Amino acid sequence: MPKTLIGWTGIGWTGARRLLCCLLVAVALVAMTGGAAFAAGDGAPHFDGRELNLLWVIPFAGILLSIAILPLVAGDFWHHHFGKISAFWALAFLVPFAILFGYEIALYEIVYVGLLEYIPFIILLLSLFTVAGGVRVTGTLRGTPEMNTGILLLGTVIASWMGTTGAAMLLIRPILNANEHRQHKVHVIVFFIFLVANIGGSLTPLGDPPLFLGFLKGVSFFWPTTHMLAPMALVSVILLAVFYGLDRYFWAKEDEAVRTATARRSASKARSTSCCWPAWSPPYCSPVCGNPASA
Repeated sequence: MPKTLIGWTGIGWTGARRLLCCLLVAVALVAMTGGAAFAAGDGAPHFDGRELNLLWVIPFAGILLSIAILPLVAGDFWHHHFGKISAFWALAFLVPFAILFGYEIALYEIVYVGLLEYIPFIILLLSLFTVAGGVRVTGTLRGTPEMNTGILLLGTVIASWMGTTGAAMLLIRPILNANEHRQHKVHVIVFFIFLVANIGGSLTPLGDPPLFLGFLKGVSFFWPTTHMLAPMALVSVILLAVFYGLDRYFWAKEDEAVRTATARRSASKARSTSCCWPAWSPPYCSPVCGNPASA
């Protein structure tokens, strides 16, 4: 594996070997068992999901609420025991399921979902993190309502084609830097999450995990594009309009010193911009983008 790639990902040689071994094992397992699962056909264990009632959603809701709430109300506990909490909610589903519907069906569903849905999904996310996380976009960006709305619009448009993960990682640093000197900026990140990290990924399987799982199940790649374009555009336009009005309101409340500092910072950035991969050591930049030492 090239040394530059090791430095780019920041995982080191040991981490790279472990990651490579895990990927090889995953590919081998898929090759050995994935084909068998498909070939089994009518002879494979089968479970009709319509037999499950709403109570089976509780473990899923529990892990989502744990992820959303515990870091805020019990941060130390969550960071030390998040694995145990996740295992608890997983077992809260698996144990009753195995008891009620049988061990064979439970085991088959675990293997099927793990090998044919979970691993492809993780590989997709790993690719998006690796590619988008290695790109740094810098420039003369000011945190004005017009600039912020433009960044959100751009992120919403590209999220379906490079994934919400890729679009968010690509644009989060520019929008944070552009609004660095602003006092009222929390709403910017809230709408960034709404538009770039969620709604923007509605048009292709690359943009949204449930759509990707649907694609793995045989749904056409462009089915979301043809069926979701109008609703996605309507919601996006409404949210962008609301954001622009809200951002103009908060921009008017900013001190003149903050606006001046933002303008001065943009002018200084104009003299030193680069497009680097900051995770590499030392930084590798395109010659046309400037000197990384001055960025």
